Amino acid sequence: MKLKFVVPIIAATIALLSACATFLGPRDVELPLYKLQDALNRQFPFNSRYLEIFNITVSNPRLALQPDTNRVITTVDASIAPPFVKQSWQGRFTLSGMLALDPARRAVVLANPRMDNFALDGVDPAYTAQIAGIGGLLAEKILKDVPLYSFGPEDFRYAGVTFIPSKITTRSNALVVTFEPAK
Repeated sequence: MKLKFVVPIIAATIALLSACATFLGPRDVELPLYKLQDALNRQFPFNSRYLEIFNITVSNPRLALQPDTNRVITTVDASIAPPFVKQSWQGRFTLSGMLALDPARRAVVLANPRMDNFALDGVDPAYTAQIAGIGGLLAEKILKDVPLYSFGPEDFRYAGVTFIPSKITTRSNALVVTFEPAK
């Protein structure tokens, strides 16, 4: 085949393939709640020591999605062992975080974590409020940038076209990540 015919054929093929990307349009990848829960379970139990006073163990995370606020709510069991009390305090924390896409790790992560609720069984509420001050630090340490789902390379390529994640939609039972063709 002569070179003068090969160059136009290659150019036409490249133009056709790049046009295919625009025909494909966005695609959605659904991430069910149970997969997100499994990823979060791998982060626990979480043990930490605060102010060289409190030993805190956090376990048994229970994940819920809030479609109206696009936040992830996590309720965890907590055990706090101060050195001046013979037994540890048991309770629950409710933490939440925003959903974000981390392109470098190819993951959906939790960002902007905060402590929403803090309760210790059998502890005076006034004292609990003082201890809750460490809650913000705890939320930051437990949830900040925790990957809830990591994408595989196949999620970024479809029909020979490269895609990039562009949006997260929260449903009550799943996250939906929208991928757009890369430009």
